[in-house]
Amino acid sequence: MRIRGMTKKILLDICKQQKLYWTPYLNDTLYLHYKGFDRLQNLEEYTGLKCLWLQCNGLRKIENLEAQTELRCLYLQLNLIEKIENLEPLQKLDSLNISNNYIRTIENLSCLKFLQTLQIAHNKLRTVEDIQHLQECPSISVLDLSHNNLSDPSIVAVLETMPNLHVLNLMGNEVIKKIPNYRKTLTVRLKQLTYLDDRPVFPKDRACAEAWAVGGLEAEKAEREKWETRERKKIQDSIDALATIRQRAQEKRRQKCMEGVATDTQEGAPANSKDGDGNSNTTETSNRSEEEAQEKTEKFKNEGFDVCDEAVTLLPNRGGRDFTSGNVPDEVQEDAQEPDSYKCANFNKEADDLPGQEAATDQAMLPEREEEYAETERCKLETLAALSLD
Repeated sequence: MRIRGMTKKILLDICKQQKLYWTPYLNDTLYLHYKGFDRLQNLEEYTGLKCLWLQCNGLRKIENLEAQTELRCLYLQLNLIEKIENLEPLQKLDSLNISNNYIRTIENLSCLKFLQTLQIAHNKLRTVEDIQHLQECPSISVLDLSHNNLSDPSIVAVLETMPNLHVLNLMGNEVIKKIPNYRKTLTVRLKQLTYLDDRPVFPKDRACAEAWAVGGLEAEKAEREKWETRERKKIQDSIDALATIRQRAQEKRRQKCMEGVATDTQEGAPANSKDGDGNSNTTETSNRSEEEAQEKTEKFKNEGFDVCDEAVTLLPNRGGRDFTSGNVPDEVQEDAQEPDSYKCANFNKEADDLPGQEAATDQAMLPEREEEYAETERCKLETLAALSLD
């Protein structure tokens, strides 16, 4: 990486490349990491910055940040810084990352009243005095001291004075091996701790640790059994509640099915309700059906008689017989009701019974009468077929 100075022109070019504002004070974030800068300078015009990225450069000193009064996050990891200094103007600073540097002592942080996160891993911290200044930083809630050279168990006393400490990371330090029952001890002594090293501190862990501090392993075991019993009961209650909900749903579904079946039965059953005269609807329906059948029968009979009358009018008058006056001979009525075969036989018999001249006349007229009778019979059959269809 080539070392170069932080000039105004370079800063403006960086803003253009990153599609930031060309007007310096309009930018609230500035990315100056991996640029090879060896000194902080020429940031006076960037007064609106809230987040400044300066990691992976060659910076040796924290300086020239007087104009960044609105700064919330400052990232200075992976540089060559040896001392924490010149942070007084950053009164609103919330997060400071100075990991992977060469810092030997934590100092000059008490002026940062709103500092909550301090990451100072992979530095040169060794003794209790190197971290003593943390007692003057009550606002810190997240502290990363991992991979330093801390080896004195007395550092727990310093950490114990931090009232808002919730997250602590001491991994990679020798002190972990020198504190007996390390995790239980820190859980008991750091009352607000919720995350230690690489995993959380759950309420169950805290309760068991406090029981251990009071009564040893037996008390811890008893407390752990209590928590497990409560957890099992909670799970069982949840299962029972779910089973109750499922049972209620099944009952509702069953009731709906029964109501549907009852409704279908009522709709399919004949209506037996009484009318105003006291007669049932069923009786009224049967009477109406009988009347309709009787009407159809009468209509059929009348139409049959009409057909017979038409047939009689078509026949010629024989021997002074007047068929048009309504006096229909018995043989004609019988012919209207008998089948063709029987009718033809009866007709021949009648012709044989006639005396001499009348029989001869009738025999001469036989083919003509047969055609007339055939036409009459066809009309009757068509009429009967039409009535049957109706």
